[in-house]
Amino acid sequence: MISKNQIKQIQALHQKKFRDINSLFLAEGIKTVLELITVNAALIKELFCTSDFAKTNEHFLSQHKINYIEISDTDLGQISTLSTPNKVIAVCYYFPKNLAVHDFKKYFSIYLDDIRDPGNFGTIIRLADWYGISTIFCSPTSCDLYNPKVIQATMGAFNRVHIQYALLKDVIESNHPGKIYGAVLKGLNVYKEKLSNGLIVIGNEANGITKENLKFITHPITIPSHGTNGSESLNAAMATGIITSEFFRQLNY
Repeated sequence: MISKNQIKQIQALHQKKFRDINSLFLAEGIKTVLELITVNAALIKELFCTSDFAKTNEHFLSQHKINYIEISDTDLGQISTLSTPNKVIAVCYYFPKNLAVHDFKKYFSIYLDDIRDPGNFGTIIRLADWYGISTIFCSPTSCDLYNPKVIQATMGAFNRVHIQYALLKDVIESNHPGKIYGAVLKGLNVYKEKLSNGLIVIGNEANGITKENLKFITHPITIPSHGTNGSESLNAAMATGIITSEFFRQLNY
């Protein structure tokens, strides 16, 4: 049973203001929550689920010592951020604020410069997880990690990829990445360049890399297009996927 007050408190977490005030965020959906329990159960403050979910996962929940509250589909719909709620929602604590230090001698990483779209942001986190990137650096103006749409788009990868918000100049000063690659429209062909570990800067969906950060780019790169294409640019997540794939290919094979 869930009280009206609990419903109100959880609904407030749909907004960034109240997530930050309470240092709490929502994770929902069967796959996301089960992976969260497996990888980072200590993050879970409260778990609300349908009786069907509880029955199906009773042994798993007991094994991980997860207390839960069974609620109706109607109540789940009231607290969910999804148009079609998926049986379970967890109220979670924010990750500890640890300063990220990335070893650029061993592996490359990504800096997201003013990436605003939650779907792009979450997909890039998922891409980073796929290619073994343990830390993503982001400008302070980039999307909020705890936005429910971001959490959903990561498909559980938010458990494994550390997100650090900082100015690019501060990331460079504290991590010494060496080469600073920038994804731009008029750069060197990413497939013809001999790539090495460094920091890859991905710009805003509409405006690209900010003028403030362009001055830090030492190696501008671009994804070549077909000569007859009519598109101005690629989706930020798509571009990140292509570029990180080429870095991964060159540095690991």
